[in-house]
Amino acid sequence: MKQSITASLMRSINRSAVLELLRHNSPIARTRIAEDLEMSLPTVMRIVDGLIEEDLVRATGNSERTGGRRRPLLQFNGNAHAVVGVDLGGVGMFGAVADLSGNIQHETHASHEDTPECSVECLIELIQSLLDAPRPDGQRIRGIGIGAPGVTLRPDGVVIWSPSMQWQDLPLNSILADHFDLPVFVDNDVNLATLGEWEFGIGQGSEDLVCFYVGRGIGSGIMIGDVLYRGHNQAAGEIGYLLPGIEFLGRRYDNFGALEDMASITSIIARAHELMAQEGISIPAEGITVHDILAAARQGETWARQLVDETVKYLALAIAAISSLLNPELIILSGTLAGAADLFIEPISEYLEGVVPFAPKLLASSLEHRAVVLGAVTLVLNRTGEYFVVKQRP
Repeated sequence: MKQSITASLMRSINRSAVLELLRHNSPIARTRIAEDLEMSLPTVMRIVDGLIEEDLVRATGNSERTGGRRRPLLQFNGNAHAVVGVDLGGVGMFGAVADLSGNIQHETHASHEDTPECSVECLIELIQSLLDAPRPDGQRIRGIGIGAPGVTLRPDGVVIWSPSMQWQDLPLNSILADHFDLPVFVDNDVNLATLGEWEFGIGQGSEDLVCFYVGRGIGSGIMIGDVLYRGHNQAAGEIGYLLPGIEFLGRRYDNFGALEDMASITSIIARAHELMAQEGISIPAEGITVHDILAAARQGETWARQLVDETVKYLALAIAAISSLLNPELIILSGTLAGAADLFIEPISEYLEGVVPFAPKLLASSLEHRAVVLGAVTLVLNRTGEYFVVKQRP
């Protein structure tokens, strides 16, 4: 059943188009907005007055002449509002306060605790510390955006299943809303990373892209025509459950998926311990990190090179599947491995050559560990003002 476009919906769409143009083309004149969006000048002026009242737009010192009058040019007022964003999908929790222009004002890390209940308590403490951080005078917190690993239902913000956090059917949105007198929005962490890269990072200008995240788990966010694709059960992009070979059939994957068992950071570290033991290489009492493994690979250590090459092949299989199914313009390598583009991007591209009909551009994240919290900025802005993202194309 098609939804009819009501006058109210049309006003929201027009408002969103004006705001989006201002976000990316400031300073700009009212007449230019009307011309670019093919709207009447009175409509644009009415929308702009509302955005100024909401403190999302302000006048600049420069001006234009309209009908014999001089009117100031308009500027997106991104610094007037801030968003608290938290990424739960990394090695620990990472949180930041950022304004609506994507400028990070304060950031901090916190560890995950051993039990689901303690993890929620730590999250609440982290959010409170971010709310207490110094901010510019007069700046208001517009909302809180949380990126949770695993299947997360939107708009209710219920985390259906998150193996890394040990959460199942957790009403995280409701829990946080009970503690903070602010709008709270919870989404899948890789979906938020995708929004972050698309709005502020390497994905700007791409309508069809996939953010391929490798961390403690593996996931992907899918953007089709400037819109996140979520799937029937809102589980689209759970690429960690891809079977990388027929030998993985007939097994149960109740926690992490088959690809995650072979190519996630947790798996890479576990396999490194096995290879080092086989080679008779001593392992420090505190263990090793993925950064130790990547450094050893760059130094030409045989076991580390073998491990990196195996990981490259598993990731190449997944990226080939994504490319064949979705034909995206761009695939962004995100997460922990984004900082090791020299070891992964070119080898994966070489393995894909001739395998898929149209190989996408494969680039490393430009936002790295900040992608999720910057995606939270877009999420909160979208959800707190009947905002429809309307990208302006040349």
